[in-house]
Amino acid sequence: MTKKPVVLVIMDGVGKGDGGPGDAVKLANTPNLDRLFATCPHNWLKAHGTAVGLPTDDDMGNSEVGHNALGCGQIYSQGAKLVGESIETGALFQSETWKGLVANCNENGKAFHFLGLLSDGNVHSNIHHLFALLRHAHAEGVKRAYCHILLDGRDVPATSALEYVAQLEDLLRELNTEGCDYAIASGGGRMQITMDRYEANWPMVEAGWRTHVQGLARRFPSAKEAIETYRAETNCIDQDLPAFVVERNGQPVATIANGDSVVLYNFRGDRAQEISLAFDRKDFDKFDRGDYTGVDFAGMLEYDGDLKIPTHYLVQPPVIRNTLTELLCAHKLREYAVSETQKYGHVTYFWNGNRSGKVSEELETYEEIPSDVIPFDQAPAMKSKEITDCMVKAMESGKYDFLRCNFPNGDMVGHTGNIEAVVRAMECVDEGVGRIIEAGKRLGYVVLVTADHGNADQMLETKKGKTSIRTAHSLNPVPFIVYDPGVEHTLKEGKFGLANVAPTVATLLGLTPPTCWEESMLAAPPHPIFLINKEVFRMIRRQNELGEIAVSNNVYTYIAGSAATNCFGVKGMAIRSMKDGLVHLLRRESLAKGVLVRTNEDGTISVDLHIIVDQGVNIPALGSSILNEVRYVVSQQTETEIREVNILVDSMMTD
Repeated sequence: MTKKPVVLVIMDGVGKGDGGPGDAVKLANTPNLDRLFATCPHNWLKAHGTAVGLPTDDDMGNSEVGHNALGCGQIYSQGAKLVGESIETGALFQSETWKGLVANCNENGKAFHFLGLLSDGNVHSNIHHLFALLRHAHAEGVKRAYCHILLDGRDVPATSALEYVAQLEDLLRELNTEGCDYAIASGGGRMQITMDRYEANWPMVEAGWRTHVQGLARRFPSAKEAIETYRAETNCIDQDLPAFVVERNGQPVATIANGDSVVLYNFRGDRAQEISLAFDRKDFDKFDRGDYTGVDFAGMLEYDGDLKIPTHYLVQPPVIRNTLTELLCAHKLREYAVSETQKYGHVTYFWNGNRSGKVSEELETYEEIPSDVIPFDQAPAMKSKEITDCMVKAMESGKYDFLRCNFPNGDMVGHTGNIEAVVRAMECVDEGVGRIIEAGKRLGYVVLVTADHGNADQMLETKKGKTSIRTAHSLNPVPFIVYDPGVEHTLKEGKFGLANVAPTVATLLGLTPPTCWEESMLAAPPHPIFLINKEVFRMIRRQNELGEIAVSNNVYTYIAGSAATNCFGVKGMAIRSMKDGLVHLLRRESLAKGVLVRTNEDGTISVDLHIIVDQGVNIPALGSSILNEVRYVVSQQTETEIREVNILVDSMMTD
């Protein structure tokens, strides 16, 4: 390989904070990162919401979708669309998780409970997903199924709950065949019970628990009557309506009992995690769960891959194709990936499109460093030194064309909420980055530094005048830095996300990114045709005489001979003919055959000619003549406007 090898350093959980007292990235002493930002080209990348396939830009990024985007150069659906596809293909109902939930009901006589937001807002949930789950449960013989509904009024009209309740009641009547009991059991406004996020209000989750599990809320004969009564009494919109329990014969229709099957059908993670922990964790301690001993619980998706919330879920992450690893293996380029246990799966499984194993055993080397089993804020360095040691050793081996590593510190220590520890974690990451940069300079690597999402950059949040510790991911952009001593790189201006990293890596390695990818962030170089020295010119001339394609300074391709077809984005027979005409022009004038046709962003084309003439030739007159003939040749073959014709003239030389 003639291109420099490329290193990618992923600083997990490191975004661009506000520089305030909660910005542990800024608080830390990071001389290496400071120097990179001061001296290297860099961009800030969007790492949340639609940039990583999530439904809205209110959705936090996470390590799983972040590494998916980093590793495949594409934006795959990660929320509502993913669930819809899984339902449509039947994959959800063939999953071991779904089969186990149904079997628990049918074999053990347990009830099936469905908890979630009741609307078609498609931000946290979709009512049609619930309908599909209910229909399949009925078709598979489940006799008792109960819905615990959270009223929206936020992602849909403020007082639309009765419309969704009516749709649900119609379906439940249809499913209430002989021997079946399908009903609404409990509910309440989404901002009153169950759906807290970022651990801001555990009493809100507790209120949901008391309602859904213990039946401890005001009782009504139906959900419709509960909504109408509360509206009349409180004048509240749907999201703020108090909790309610539907009763029958003086008793709750159903509560979630020990051993039952439970599905949380929300697909968005932030407001699903806390209630999932309450159902899923034996060591849960945020409130007293009473006599609860456990249920068969599953989420619609995995809401947090780092913390494994929940343990079981219905829809697997998407299978992603055309990854960077596939491209590199197709070109026989060797890869190396390393991290400690906490993020090893992210630089391998998630990086490779949620795919276990390797594309090529011969070309890929993965190394896992076991994480310590200790609270991360007690050892904020984690395995950063060991990761760096392995990375530098792999670089020194000279075996690999592309190397990547993940430093988990910013994210895993960030989740502890211990700001002092997070500051130290960032300093350890900076030390590792510094050593990798030094090795890159010494060994001739391009080093890229980025992150998968924010966390350490926002450790505090203020709500209603009260500032508290924040442990969740941030919505802040993450860095992308290019370190390549002695080479000037220009990054394009514009808005970019994590999916733009893979095409940039591919471009640096001299590969053409697949058309399904996002664009590379590297800008086209500024006319290096004018920088060619005589030695390079001799090389071009010799290769032109052989009818080959020559590359100067690893930047532009000079097209030589009528058989050459590479025209830099200008396609079609007309352009080939145009190029052949230009080559013929140079031959006729006894000039060197260096021709480049470029497509500009505005749709125009530029033509670069590298010619050689005898000494004493009237250069201005010759240039004017060539310019007119070039315009004529181009006009005969295409209607594309010529923006410029650049002519590099050299005196005749002998080898």
